Amino acid sequence: MGHGGDVIRELTTDHEEVEELFTKIEELPSGDPQRKQYADQATMELVRHSVAEEAYLYPAVRRHVPGGDALADQELQDHAAAERTMKDLERCRADDPEFDPLMSRLMTEIRTHVADEENNLFPRLREACSQQDLEELGDKVRQAKKTAPTRPHPSAPDAPPANKLLGPGVGLVDRMRDALSGRGKDS
Repeated sequence: MGHGGDVIRELTTDHEEVEELFTKIEELPSGDPQRKQYADQATMELVRHSVAEEAYLYPAVRRHVPGGDALADQELQDHAAAERTMKDLERCRADDPEFDPLMSRLMTEIRTHVADEENNLFPRLREACSQQDLEELGDKVRQAKKTAPTRPHPSAPDAPPANKLLGPGVGLVDRMRDALSGRGKDS
């Protein structure tokens, strides 16, 4: 899938890619080691996506959308819940008895969050912002995803400026760990 365009197109493309990974997981039998590989890939994508949203999307929602503070706060709560689930999932192998229930919980959390963003938050943001603002946000989100962490860090700050300062350093460490372990590689 192609990335680019305004922030809504960029984030919607991310949502579609994660849904594809979820579908691959659901199509495999319980205990299949590839389910863990797909879960790791989904986690990496979700963490990068969340970090970029927290750094740029939600501050824009707070600034431009009427009632944006409450919207952003709810989205951050959704992220925190999903991040805790991903952290629990990170320590499980595909044949671990906790893997399937955790994976099911994560899929439900993410699918609910995505539906809310796409049906509620994104239309309100599109209405409140100029196309130029949305394009600039898209560029910022793409840049943030390049240096964002790839592993869940539930205790890390989720609001600017701390998340913007710490995220790239944590992201570098995560990507080094991923490269050394082979995590997230499709085999």
